[in-house]
Amino acid sequence: MYNLFKITVNAFKESVREPVFFLMLLCALALIGHYPSAALFVFSEQLKLVVDSSMATCLIFGLIVAVLCAGHTVAREMRNGTVLLLLSKPVSRWTFILGKVIGIGVAVTIFAGLCNLASVASIYVATDQFRMDMGVYYGYMGILIGGCVCGMIANIWKSSSFSEISTYALTLLIPLYAIYCIMFKPAPTIKLDDLACALILLNFAVLAMSTLAVVFATRLDIVPNLCVCTFIFFLGLVSSYLFQRHTDSELLNTVFAFCYAVIPNWQYFWLADAVAVNRPIPVEYVIDCAIYLALYVVICSMWAIAIFQNKEIAGDLRV
Repeated sequence: MYNLFKITVNAFKESVREPVFFLMLLCALALIGHYPSAALFVFSEQLKLVVDSSMATCLIFGLIVAVLCAGHTVAREMRNGTVLLLLSKPVSRWTFILGKVIGIGVAVTIFAGLCNLASVASIYVATDQFRMDMGVYYGYMGILIGGCVCGMIANIWKSSSFSEISTYALTLLIPLYAIYCIMFKPAPTIKLDDLACALILLNFAVLAMSTLAVVFATRLDIVPNLCVCTFIFFLGLVSSYLFQRHTDSELLNTVFAFCYAVIPNWQYFWLADAVAVNRPIPVEYVIDCAIYLALYVVICSMWAIAIFQNKEIAGDLRV
């Protein structure tokens, strides 16, 4: 368990220390903060546009970050021989893979969580279709700048990782700012309880994709991994349309049923439309999706371990 914990912590730190991780995070947060200004004069559809755009940004950027983290912490270590050195110690292969899955999952969850909390702040910026709450907007942008300043000071003063410290700073500041908006600003027309459920489900989708990215990272480099994960992502978006159909061929129906079971249906996790029309999201549905996510992560982790068990590393089959 100690080895698993150390590998998990190392995978998490490697993920947040990558400059591309913070770059993607900063771009996503900046986009979410600017969506209210892009949604002005849309005539009572401003909040819907802000919610849809913010959730879509979180989902797409989360997919890219998951693949990049998996590529940097798994594929790169296999390519430069670091895995061979690690497995020469009393560390089993399943411990290595499981630690990577958990560590990358935590990093991606923090990424998606910050985007979700930024979405909450962005909703408070979008007061109505003709104006914005500029105080909330400037405060939010000041927090983004403040996080970068914290990383810069730590990098200059203690030679710490700019990306890591800036990420930690935003992880502290953005939740506090979201709480401030909820407590002291006028409540939006969207129900925050339903919005919270929708954002939690979105986190589930990003976490599932990060686990899938680790599976493919055991065999593929970053670019092929991104291509495969993107294909699965778009295939999962239309999974119900493609595979929930009945034909006259029993064999074809069996193939469709298998594909529908194997490919994650991302529509289960996308409830932005329900939030926009104030349709309640039952807690039982969130629990069912959490069970679905847990089963999917466990199966993908077992798949990754099985693939990695027989993989030749640096030409040494004795590991």
